[in-house]
Amino acid sequence: MSTAVPRVLFVHNSPMPMRFIATDLALLSEYYPVTELYVQGWHIDPSRTLRDVRRHDLVFAWFASRHSFLPMLFAKLLGKPSALVIGGYDVACMPEIGYGHQRGGAKKWVSRLTINLATRLLTHAQWCREEARRNAGLDDSRITVLHLGLDPRLCRTVRPKEDLVVTVGNVQMDNLARKGMDSFVRAAWQLPNVPFVLIGPWLDGAARHLLRIAPSNVRITGYLSDAELTEYMARAKVYVQASIHEGFGLANAEAMLCGCIPVVTRAGALPEVVGDTGVYLSSASEGSIAAGVRTALGMSAEWGQRARERILREFPLERRRRLLFQVIDDLAQRGRHG
Repeated sequence: MSTAVPRVLFVHNSPMPMRFIATDLALLSEYYPVTELYVQGWHIDPSRTLRDVRRHDLVFAWFASRHSFLPMLFAKLLGKPSALVIGGYDVACMPEIGYGHQRGGAKKWVSRLTINLATRLLTHAQWCREEARRNAGLDDSRITVLHLGLDPRLCRTVRPKEDLVVTVGNVQMDNLARKGMDSFVRAAWQLPNVPFVLIGPWLDGAARHLLRIAPSNVRITGYLSDAELTEYMARAKVYVQASIHEGFGLANAEAMLCGCIPVVTRAGALPEVVGDTGVYLSSASEGSIAAGVRTALGMSAEWGQRARERILREFPLERRRRLLFQVIDDLAQRGRHG
């Protein structure tokens, strides 16, 4: 292998790449020659994928599932190093809401085979590493934690806040319970003078359901541009993340960066992100959300500033850039001498 800058094949299955995936793609593209390989489920051309892997020095993939199996397999067969980011549906096991590949069946074994093919395993929170150990039987020492990073330019300062409550996510049936969207909308009935805003694209019939149960103080926006989303976060005093599973909670972290007071469950990595800067819900019920929002609305502006400072301190974009580059360079070095 050449000592030139390594060529990276970047694999994902997000048609409009989720912000954390898009961020990694942009960061790696700053320095490395990167080819993006978007794979939709099993709709993958094996011969083309083999050519793509052969033409690159290493493979970097997000999530262990059908889309990443062949790229990881071909990398292994060709002696190419690979990095795989895990820590979401791929290592989750929540049969009570029908979520997670580790519940069993073909998805469980495809994800585990893909994981075992990877040279390096990365994840975005300590909690995700523990979940992977618990549900997928992985040794902690195989997994490196690289927290997601946030760009401070998203919100340069904390603006004066309105009594406005926001949550963000794809509006789909799977998220009504998992992301607490149903309870979020119902909680608004208990605070009729406070605007509640649910932001995110409408992907199935979930929006119709939510509109049927929503009081007049709820707005369900549909898709917004990044600038429009940031404007809502800049205005809102409170951000709610009522999830029952959360691998990191990037939207919550972005809201904290904009000075929102986080009102969150203790699910997944949320306590790791929020620390002592927000309000913790006793459950994801509508009553608990309403009580948490009331508490946050009564808190001083200093709490929003504390939330912002925590994100700037603990989850800087520059740290993720530096550590990602280190991973790529280490893998390339291994490939040259492997």
